[in-house]
Amino acid sequence: MKTLDSIPTGKIERAGKLVKTGVKIGGNYVKYYGKKLVNPELGKDELNENNAEDIYDGLKSLKGSALKVAQMLSMEKNLLPRAYVDKFSLSQFSVPPLSAPLVRKTFKKYLGKYPEELFDTFEKDSVNAASIGQVHKATKDGKALAVKIQYPGVAESISSDLALVKPIAIRMFNLQGKDSDKYFKEVENKLIEETDYLLEIEQSIEITERCSAIKNLKFPKYYKELSSERIITMDWMQGRHLSEFTNKEFDPEVGNSIGQTLWDFYMFQIHGLRKVHADPHPGNFLVSEDHTLIAIDFGCIKEVPKEFYVPYFELAQKQNIENDTVFMEKLYELEILTETDSPEELKFFKALFKEMLSLFTSPFNEEYFDFGSNDFWEKIADLSERYSKDSQIRKMNGNRGSKHFLYMNRTFFGLYNLLHDLNAKIEVNSFKRYLS
Repeated sequence: MKTLDSIPTGKIERAGKLVKTGVKIGGNYVKYYGKKLVNPELGKDELNENNAEDIYDGLKSLKGSALKVAQMLSMEKNLLPRAYVDKFSLSQFSVPPLSAPLVRKTFKKYLGKYPEELFDTFEKDSVNAASIGQVHKATKDGKALAVKIQYPGVAESISSDLALVKPIAIRMFNLQGKDSDKYFKEVENKLIEETDYLLEIEQSIEITERCSAIKNLKFPKYYKELSSERIITMDWMQGRHLSEFTNKEFDPEVGNSIGQTLWDFYMFQIHGLRKVHADPHPGNFLVSEDHTLIAIDFGCIKEVPKEFYVPYFELAQKQNIENDTVFMEKLYELEILTETDSPEELKFFKALFKEMLSLFTSPFNEEYFDFGSNDFWEKIADLSERYSKDSQIRKMNGNRGSKHFLYMNRTFFGLYNLLHDLNAKIEVNSFKRYLS
């Protein structure tokens, strides 16, 4: 893959890249409608493929938060056409890496030495390049190490990137009014945290220590003396990315075992630590040869405040969803309904969230839950399909829910998808043995 000698860092330069991408997409639509005149039955598959390709190509050279948003969207498998999901999911593993001279320059700036002065060996070609940083393999004192290097200019361009993405997101999710700013601020704050590698090291050490008792789960060790605000050095962990593992045949019992570990890991964080690794995509997990789960990236940690945690999990209980008084009270508490809603909006969103929550919280109301069940995923796909085509929802304000829903919902959608890929049947309350 071609390497990058530089990344656009200025607001005007980055905006120019996105404008060029927009022109290409416009051209794709012109071609599509031209073909449709000849063949009225023509579907949108080719259009989606071309648009996904052009958007991804534009974002991958920018890297940073624009590409991170594509990665986040790739996890929403029921939100986007398949072409976008497939292409955007490449942002987890497959983007052009930095050139060797740019890597050396980054080391000199942030650690005061070149990589060959710090390590016994350092591979100049990265083994993994994603949205915010890339990973190189190194050795020191007989230890195999993974060295993550942040792309230049990523931290400084977050605000301007999100300003460029904002109009698209507002149209996609039908957000109205100034209240939508709270969601963008939440994303911006989290992305800023993700570019603070000193914070990531502290969070990584804390979570790995506190989750160390969970069965069948391993973490790398982190080396502060070989790290800085833009570089992280940790143990090299041997294994296959979770997506590579699930793409091949595996023993159902192994899938259940890995899935149980994943579930226990997440439930322990949420209920025991009140903070959670809010980036559960397959690039952040490895499976070792002996089928141990390895968690390797803790850049995105979401704190779960008590005022959100309590009503959120009270609404996960079936009896509270079915109790109209309690249900309405919690919808207001979680900012899903507001005092300014019209009678039409109250009726519509109450029915929508009753159906959604009854489905999405169903795992919490069982002793065992089968995430490989086609029935569960068909219901999710049906719900998504119906409401995406509902003309009434487009007329209503999409600003629904506390800002904390953004990353909590992302966490659960990601977790559910990983468990589905593993065809895992899990014991729901198994994690409670680790709480004490």
